[in-house]
Amino acid sequence: MMFSTIFLQAQGDAMSSFLPMILIMVVMFVLFLWPQMRKQSKDKKFHENLKKGQRVVLTSGMHGKIADIMEDGVVIETMSGKLKFEKASISREYTQARFPETVA
Repeated sequence: MMFSTIFLQAQGDAMSSFLPMILIMVVMFVLFLWPQMRKQSKDKKFHENLKKGQRVVLTSGMHGKIADIMEDGVVIETMSGKLKFEKASISREYTQARFPETVA
């Protein structure tokens, strides 16, 4: 009888010791992973909706206009000529800050 009482108490303590760990995992998801997933989905939508003639800012700070869109990248027309870049190098945040009318 005494052994079963001790075993039941130990089992209850084990469950309550996992509760803080589960709570920490939920808080980390809400604070770190969820905002990052939202940002990635916004960036993906932005890159899918790029159009010719749209003014953009690259992550390097270069400004230009999209001259051509290809499968693997874009051609950006700058004052010094046309350059080919990956779509990922176009910054949604910088473009929205500099040209708010072009980003919906």
